[in-house]
Amino acid sequence: MSIAHHRKKRPEQVRQQLLHVAAQLAYDQGLGNVTLEAVSHAAGVSKGGLLHHFPNKMALLDGLFDDMTAKFDAAIAEAMRNDPVSQGRFTRAYVSTVFAFDSANASIADMKTEEAETGDAQAWRVLTIALLAEPALRERWRRWVADRADDYIGTDSSADCHLARFAADGIWLADLLHSHDLSADIRRAMLTRLKALSLQ
Repeated sequence: MSIAHHRKKRPEQVRQQLLHVAAQLAYDQGLGNVTLEAVSHAAGVSKGGLLHHFPNKMALLDGLFDDMTAKFDAAIAEAMRNDPVSQGRFTRAYVSTVFAFDSANASIADMKTEEAETGDAQAWRVLTIALLAEPALRERWRRWVADRADDYIGTDSSADCHLARFAADGIWLADLLHSHDLSADIRRAMLTRLKALSLQ
């Protein structure tokens, strides 16, 4: 029974390994240098095995988008479950989730080693770059944002809620580019201010 159980899980493990390797290659060498051959070789998976999961590079990027936005949605949903105030609940969850991710990246950046940045933080960086570069992914992200705006139109559609989410996006981009050195105290103060905006 345990052997069958492992067999059922193996395709998903292979898929996750391929996504991880694609993110690593994109981070190390740039998105333009990610090829199916390079990913299959680095992952130790046959080309046929890779094509079973991802028939082309765009499918690989779509897979990365699906994986990371599912994790993003789960983190936001968890934050919303722990927030008893309906007004601005989605905005506070969004801002808190982005700040938690950005804070992790900032700590990683301070280590000054590429090896330190792995896993989801690295995949988020690659996905953000891909969103800027790939029209199809930009459209998927636009739809994600529009769908959430529709879902929370009664509680999170004020100008202040929009402002808080735009500011969080700015922090996300600044951390991606390593363009600003913000202390932990400043980041905490910014997070507090942005969450307070969502109540208006």
